[in-house]
Amino acid sequence: MSRGPAGSVLLPDGSRPYKRTPVFTESTVPAALRADHSTKAGVWGLLQVNAGSLTYVVAETGEETVLDAGASAVIRPQERHRVVIDGPVEFFVEFHRVGGG
Repeated sequence: MSRGPAGSVLLPDGSRPYKRTPVFTESTVPAALRADHSTKAGVWGLLQVNAGSLTYVVAETGEETVLDAGASAVIRPQERHRVVIDGPVEFFVEFHRVGGG
């Protein structure tokens, strides 16, 4: 797994998007995304903030990253995480797999 600036995680080489959530706002974000959850084995996520800001929390480490409009975070397969919303925001998650499919 490669890392980008400031230790940020990058999507693995050869990953391809295959699914995307709707754009969520502070009013429409599902409760499940505010609670600890994870992707399936082999599934990476790309959390993209379009407007406002949110906090991305990795449950195992407690690491918190504030993501402002235009920022993104990579979600590792099976890594428990959640989002914290405390104001206006628009965001979506794009799901990736390595290789075909």
